[in-house]
Amino acid sequence: PNGIPRQTGFDITVASEVMAILCLSNNLKDLRERLGNIIVAYRRDKTPVYCREIKADGAMSVLLRHAMLPNLVQSIENNPVLVHGGPFANIAHGCNSVIATDTALKVAEYVVTEAGFGADLGAEKFINIKCRKSGLFPSAAILVTTVRAMKMNGGVSKDNLKFENLSAVKKGCVNLGRHIENIKYFGIPLIVAINHFNDDTEREINAIKDYVKKFNCDAIVCKHWAEGSSGIEDLAKKVIVMNGKANNHYKSLYKNNIPLIKKIELIAKKIYRAND
Repeated sequence: PNGIPRQTGFDITVASEVMAILCLSNNLKDLRERLGNIIVAYRRDKTPVYCREIKADGAMSVLLRHAMLPNLVQSIENNPVLVHGGPFANIAHGCNSVIATDTALKVAEYVVTEAGFGADLGAEKFINIKCRKSGLFPSAAILVTTVRAMKMNGGVSKDNLKFENLSAVKKGCVNLGRHIENIKYFGIPLIVAINHFNDDTEREINAIKDYVKKFNCDAIVCKHWAEGSSGIEDLAKKVIVMNGKANNHYKSLYKNNIPLIKKIELIAKKIYRAND
């Protein structure tokens, strides 16, 4: 109205909101209802305008009807893999879809799913959002680390990561310890997987193994990038043993009915160790 043109397009936040909704929907009807609850604007009296009010929920559901179907692909060793959804963890919950996980659990004895972005942001959102809304809870958690990551957290520059540095590994392990504490807070059995690189030395690997023992955890060296599944057999066997034990005491971080600001405060304090 003031003669100023406004250019816009698809932005990451909006796209990821739709992706997150798709990933948390149980079926097409559920998807349409969730899409309809998207707030698209506010009136002059500050009341929200919902997607369903402008009759966009139906069109969006039609556009996404095929996207509701998980994509079945395979690993290079012919293992089935369901790839479905990709909401960015920095602005959404960062996990694959409930439908994909549910489908996989119906056709396989063991299902591995990823909660990216570390055991603070990734695991917290996976457990507090996806698990809570889907009713699916993990039997065990695999926390992936590298010797290189520990050295970098210990102050080593990227150019010097290939050189042995025991003191840096030990110093950087404090970061790993924080992630272990986060997962243990949720009551989920845990094992540490050391993703092996050629430059890793036995002494550095043993330093990580010794450190995680303080938390009553095991660390297993994994060489799947070089040897395929045979390089990760030890980890798989350990996970199967863990899965058979009745030591899963899952708990969420907050109750659903508390105020949003209280939820944020709990996450900030319990997961990120903020004072306030």
